Amino acid sequence: MGKQEDFVLRALEERDVRFVRLWFTDVLGYLKSVSVAPAELEGAFEEGIGFDGSSVEGFARVYESDMLAKPDPTTFQILPWRGERPATARMFCDIEMPDGSPSYADPRHVLKRQLAKAADRGFTFYTHPEIEFYLFKNTPGPGEEPEPVDRSGFFDHTPQSSANDFRREAITMLESMGISVEFSHHEGGPGQQEIDLRYADALTTADNVMTFRTVVREVALSQGIWASFMPKPFTTHPGSGMHTHVSLFEGDQNAFFEAGAEYQLSKTGRQFIAGLLHHASEISVVTNQWVNSYKRLLAGDEAPPYICWGHNNRSAMIRVPMYKPNKGPSTRIEVRTVDAACNPYLAFAVILAAGLKGIDEGYELPREAEDDMWTLSERERKSLGIQPLPGSLQDAIGIAENSELLAEALGEQVFDFFLRNKRKEWEEYRIQVSAFERDRMLPVI
Repeated sequence: MGKQEDFVLRALEERDVRFVRLWFTDVLGYLKSVSVAPAELEGAFEEGIGFDGSSVEGFARVYESDMLAKPDPTTFQILPWRGERPATARMFCDIEMPDGSPSYADPRHVLKRQLAKAADRGFTFYTHPEIEFYLFKNTPGPGEEPEPVDRSGFFDHTPQSSANDFRREAITMLESMGISVEFSHHEGGPGQQEIDLRYADALTTADNVMTFRTVVREVALSQGIWASFMPKPFTTHPGSGMHTHVSLFEGDQNAFFEAGAEYQLSKTGRQFIAGLLHHASEISVVTNQWVNSYKRLLAGDEAPPYICWGHNNRSAMIRVPMYKPNKGPSTRIEVRTVDAACNPYLAFAVILAAGLKGIDEGYELPREAEDDMWTLSERERKSLGIQPLPGSLQDAIGIAENSELLAEALGEQVFDFFLRNKRKEWEEYRIQVSAFERDRMLPVI
């Protein structure tokens, strides 16, 4: 065993850890957990913990179901909401086959594969997510609309508000787990919050997003409220996104920065953006994977439904934030389509794959969009050559089915399962009779 494994085993004794939760996600991004006693952990480091992969969404067929969860000791953290003594800890796992080879169905491995391709080109991929979510007073029953915890708006400061107390406790808990928070504030919708995580390499960030969603839900429950990352819970209020800032570094140098270039954006950065724009519709099914995701995109209001880029243009799919003098390392691009309910491992993997494709193929960056996309007519957008993103999950599936980039980035097994699952979701949604139909038609027909 290595130093990290030894550190974990010592920490178990020093912190009186009685339970260790091993975490991983299924293909759709749902968190899975198996608890082991500390005495079993040394064996888990060496051999993994066996489980039935056919019982996990997208992992394996019944006749090849034996799989191993191998804990990653670098992700060891105490779970603060479980109490100090005795303590409970968690580690993320890599999923392996019985022969020790990586499982191609493991979303963490999908991202690791793309990061390795970036590393082969000398790049490290960094991400910084701005995560939005709603807080509700209750868990609504079928057909009921949830009640937000407040009626505040963007950046509002409300004395003695439950949202203030919530954010303070959630951030304290996140930072106790080694997850650095950059900003937090009330968002535009009633009860809507935003917490921004600090830059980290994409694998660490994806792990942090999964931990973040768990912490937020745990803190909400402890305060007698309920949190949701649903992309568009209300018709008339803003949706919840996960605007993601990304950059590539070559060693200590930001590969997106070039002094004196327009917006200080290098050729590499411009080609990365071009790759994202070129493949935007193909990767939409991953960055916006739910039926409800497209309600957020169609509504506009900080969610971009059109494929374009702009400098500080918040109606564009990709924004190049304003350059700050002497801050070359902070040069980055912001991908504004991603929503807060995606599988972060797969979303980061396909964003990186599209960007690298733009660099490898030398894609030309189209003209910058200077107008507010939400105010232009369809004819005006067409005259500018600006295409819409898929308008529904069905549209996104149809485009994704023919995407070589997506198939290669996800791998055959994940690509096949993911699209089969999305087709099923669309079919189930399509046959539902909605409240809109009943309200419109029952009184008059």
